[in-house]
Amino acid sequence: MPLAMNDANVTATPISNDTATTMTTPSDAHSSKDPVVVRPTLWQIFFEFLLIGAVSFGGGIVAYERILLIEKRQWLSADSFMATLAISQTMPGLNSVNLALLAGDQLRGTMGALAAALGLMLPGGAFVLVVGIAYSAGGQHPFINVLLAGIAAGATGLLASVTYTIGKRHFVQIKSLFMIVATFVLMSMFKLSLVWVLIVMVPIGLYLYRPGQQP
Repeated sequence: MPLAMNDANVTATPISNDTATTMTTPSDAHSSKDPVVVRPTLWQIFFEFLLIGAVSFGGGIVAYERILLIEKRQWLSADSFMATLAISQTMPGLNSVNLALLAGDQLRGTMGALAAALGLMLPGGAFVLVVGIAYSAGGQHPFINVLLAGIAAGATGLLASVTYTIGKRHFVQIKSLFMIVATFVLMSMFKLSLVWVLIVMVPIGLYLYRPGQQP
C-alpha cells in the first residue's frame, strides 16, 4: 500500500509563461517558413500601369516600371526584371509595352498582360490624340517647341538614370563592360540594325557566360 500511494502521489509542476509562449503547432511552424504570397488583382495591375502611362515620358517609362515592379510593389525580383527586360528588348515594338505585357503575364497570365498593356497605353494614346489636335491648330507657336524640347531632355535624363541603376553592377565587370561597349559601337558607329547586332553579340555572350565561367 505505501508503494501504491507513492506512485499516485505525483506533484504537478505548473508551466511557466515563457515555456508556454515557445510552444508552436506544426501548422504555425509551417506558416512561418512559407509565407503566403498574394498575387495582385487585375484591377491593381491595370491601375498601377495606368499611373505609369499618365506620368512618364519617352524612354523613362522603363524606369517607372522598374520602380513599380521591384521597389514599390515588389511583384518581381531584380533578376526576374532584368530577364524580362532583356526579352522585351529583343521583341518587336516598344520596350515599355513589351515589358508590361511580359510582367503582366507573369503576375496574372493572359488577362494580366492585357490589363498591364491597356493601362500603360491608354493615357499616352489619349494624350497624343489631344496634343495632335492642339498641335495642328497652333503648332508654329514658339512655346510648343520649347515644351517638346524640355520633355525630350527630361526623358533622356530619366532613361540615363534607369540605365545606370539597372546596369551599375555590370559596369565593373570586364565581360559585361565588353558587351556594353561592343553593342554601343555596333549600333552607334557602324549603324547596324538590331537584328545584325543580335546575330553578332548573342553567340559572343553565350560563349562568355557559358556555365562554369566567372562573371
